[in-house]
Amino acid sequence: MPTVLIIDDNPAVATALDVLLSLHDLHSLHAASPAEGLALLAREPVDLVIQDMNFHADTTSGEEGVALFGQIRQAHPDLPVILLTAWTHLEAAVDLIKAGAADYLAKPWDDRKLMATVNNLMELGESRRHLAQAHRQDLQRRTALARDFDLRGTVYADPASEAALRLACQIARADIPVLISGPNGAGKERYAEILHFNSAVRTGPFVALNCGALPGELIEAELFGADAGAYTGATKAREGKFEAADGGTLFLDEIGTLPLAGQVKLLRVLETGRFQRLGSNRERSVKVRIVSATNANLPALISEGKFREDLYYRLNGIELRVPPLCERPRDILPLARHFLAPGKRLGDDAERSLLQHPWPGNVRELRNVMQRAALLAAGEVIHAAELALPRPAEPATPSGDEPDRSTIEAALARSGGVLAQAAAELGMSRQALYRRLDRLGIARG
Repeated sequence: MPTVLIIDDNPAVATALDVLLSLHDLHSLHAASPAEGLALLAREPVDLVIQDMNFHADTTSGEEGVALFGQIRQAHPDLPVILLTAWTHLEAAVDLIKAGAADYLAKPWDDRKLMATVNNLMELGESRRHLAQAHRQDLQRRTALARDFDLRGTVYADPASEAALRLACQIARADIPVLISGPNGAGKERYAEILHFNSAVRTGPFVALNCGALPGELIEAELFGADAGAYTGATKAREGKFEAADGGTLFLDEIGTLPLAGQVKLLRVLETGRFQRLGSNRERSVKVRIVSATNANLPALISEGKFREDLYYRLNGIELRVPPLCERPRDILPLARHFLAPGKRLGDDAERSLLQHPWPGNVRELRNVMQRAALLAAGEVIHAAELALPRPAEPATPSGDEPDRSTIEAALARSGGVLAQAAAELGMSRQALYRRLDRLGIARG
C-alpha cells in the first residue's frame, strides 16, 4: 500500500489527513516536527510527503517549512512534496514550486483537490518506478551485449537499434551469406564489421568493396584480380578482393549496382568457390564469407531485369535491416554528443532542433552537421543556429487541442524522461510542455 508521510504539529490536522487518505486506500505516517519527519524518512519507505510550513503557533513566516523542504529535497530529490499551510505566502509558494515542490495548498484544504493531486503524484511515481526499472533492465541488457560481443564501438540507445544489433550478433557465427538492407548513411558497413568480428572467421581479413564506386569495366578486376597485360595499363599482376578476403569476410556494398556481367561471375564464385583472374586460365579457390549491402529494392530490380534472381537468393541467406535514423529517435542525441568536438556541449534549443529534424541523410548527415556546428560555434555551447537545420513545419493540430495525461506520460516513457524529445514527439515546444505538465500536476522529473 502506498505510504504518505504527514509532517504537521497539529494532531487534528494529522488525524483529518489520515482519515482522508485511508478512505482512498493510502497508508499514512505522522511526524509532529521536522526532526521527527526527517528521522522517519531515513528509516521508512515513503511515496509522498505532505508537510506543514509553520511549526510554532506564534510564527507565520514559513521559515521552518522552507528549511524542512530543503532538507527533504537534498536527501530525497525524487520524493514528491505537497506544502500545506494556513498562511498563504505567494512569493514563498512560487519559489518552492520552482525548487521542485509538487503543489502548495492553503488550509482549510479542498479534499477533492488534495486527493486529485495526491493520486496524480502516486500514478506518476508508479510510472517513474516502472521507467527506472525499464532503464535498469535496458542498461543490463546493453552491458551484457557489449560484454559478450564486439559491437565495434556502436553508440545507440533506441530499441530499434538494439534489436538490429542483437540479430547481427545472433547470426554472426552462422556460415551463411547476409544481405544488409537500409538507406545510405544508416551504418550498414558498421553492421558488416560486427558480423565479421563476431564470426568464426573474425581472425581473418575483413575486406570491403563499394560496387557503386567503380566503373563497370573495373569491377571484375577488383573482385577477381588480373594478370599483367590483362587490360590496358595492367603492367603487373594484382590480387582481387576475393583473394584478399580468403579465410575472412568480403563485404560487397551497394551490390544492386553490380553490372549483369559481374553478377554472372560473382554467382559462379559463390556456387563453386573458384574463379579466374582476368587474363589467366588458372582457377583459384577461396573460402570467403560474403556479406552484401544495398539501399535498393532488389526484388524490384529483379522484376525490371536489372538483377539476377538466383544471385539474390545466393546473397540473401538472411536479411539484416538497418533502420533509418528517423525510426530510432532515441539514438539522435547520444550520437550527436558522440560526434561533438571535445569541450563542446549541446544547448537545449540545439537538442530540440536535432530531435525535430527528419534526418534524410541518416547518421552520416548527423555527423556532418555536428562537425560543421563545432566549427561555427564560438563558445562551448552549440545552439540551434550553429546547426543550420531547416525549421520544422508547425504541427497541424487544432488550436487548444492539447495532449492529455496518458499521451504525455506515454511520450515521457518512450523518451526515457527526456523532455526535449517528448516535446518534439508531441509537436510542442518544451515551454508549452512545461506548462501542460504543471496544469496536469505531472512532475517534470
